[in-house]
Amino acid sequence: MAETETNEDEAFGITDRLVSEVLDAVGRGDGAYLSQVLDPMHPADVAHLLEQVDTRDRRALLITWPGGLEGEILSELDEELRQEVIEQLAPAELADAVRDLESDDVVDLVEYLDDAQQEAVLDALDATDRIVVEQALTYPEESAGRHMQSELVRAPDHWTVGEAIDYLRSDVVLPEQFYHIILVDPRLKATGYVTLGRILSHPRGTPLRDITEDTFRTFHVAQDVEEVAQAINHYHMITAPVVDDDDRIVGVITIDDAMMFLEEEAEEDILRLAGVGEGSLSDRVIATTKRRFPWLAVNLVTAIFASLVISMFEETIAGLVALAVLMPIVASMGGNAGTQSLTVAVRALATRDLTTANVWRVIKREVLVGLINGLIFAVVMGIVGVVWFGSPMLGVVIAVAMVINMVVAGLAGTVIPVVLEKIGVDPALASGAFVTTVTDVVGFFAFLGLAAMWLL
Repeated sequence: MAETETNEDEAFGITDRLVSEVLDAVGRGDGAYLSQVLDPMHPADVAHLLEQVDTRDRRALLITWPGGLEGEILSELDEELRQEVIEQLAPAELADAVRDLESDDVVDLVEYLDDAQQEAVLDALDATDRIVVEQALTYPEESAGRHMQSELVRAPDHWTVGEAIDYLRSDVVLPEQFYHIILVDPRLKATGYVTLGRILSHPRGTPLRDITEDTFRTFHVAQDVEEVAQAINHYHMITAPVVDDDDRIVGVITIDDAMMFLEEEAEEDILRLAGVGEGSLSDRVIATTKRRFPWLAVNLVTAIFASLVISMFEETIAGLVALAVLMPIVASMGGNAGTQSLTVAVRALATRDLTTANVWRVIKREVLVGLINGLIFAVVMGIVGVVWFGSPMLGVVIAVAMVINMVVAGLAGTVIPVVLEKIGVDPALASGAFVTTVTDVVGFFAFLGLAAMWLL
């Protein structure tokens, strides 16, 4: 039982007990203990531990810990928290931390720094690395050029396996991790790539161009990095070569970075669907409030609009109190059905599964699903209306209103995000308020309108 409890409290190797012991060491100023515990830890675990404590304890830990922050720890931190930590570092400390990072990680760190911190980091880099980072910063923020790593291994496409192996074993500086050798022609244009596994499994005399992979394709530096990540996932690629306007290889995006981009995008979609933007648990109160307030304000406006619809039927509600009891059920069921369709549609748009070619088929499917579910729950609510209030016609009214609202919910949950994307509005961020408004208004109007015609 004790082991089970420990596992439940553990998050990526960071237990509640470990956090408590680290904070106790910080409180007594025991830097030696912190070094003993934190220095051997993986950078991702150290970053996760820093995210578990509050701002004051985090600041005290960084001051007390003699080892200090490495660049890899900074790159693992949540973006908002990373900025807070960087602000506590002197320019020289920051420069030391990032000196050994790969180019894409350096770019990710320095792009949001102030001028003094950015200059300190750039000064700490080798001349070649500085040029690479400065070049990457000139590309658009969400482009492949901004997020690629320049460390790669190239080889002439006329080489053999033996020549490639001799090159790798020479004193050339190789990336810390790489999966392919990129083949280039005399103009440095990428013509293919070969995995290290194929190189090691073929005789030395085998031409490299004879063992290239079929998955090879290149991506332009200005292409959206999310599109590159989706292509890597779709074609089961490990490395995505990035080329400039002349088709010359200038960098690569690897599968680990691609999966990170896709994970971040999926997380952002989930948060936006809830109207909370791109927040995280480490965000400060004011920043979180500012991010959530606009969509709460939009929700207030839509709620008022739905209330106006209800006010149109004041006499109807006054004439039959049972309507006030039942009408939230119609609106709630429609809202939930709309959210289900909306979630599927937004995710399909993000992964490029929902396109112009299949949009009408998807809309038809969601409408039919809404119709079938609506008919099933209409029978249930019709019976409830009869048993609860003893009025068969009331049961018919709520049953018909349920069917109408469920069908409209399926339609709105699919059509609204598609239309928003067509006009350039983020469907994950804006769809929820519109779908909720449609289902509330239609649900109230259908239920109360039918009641006014058939019951009074």
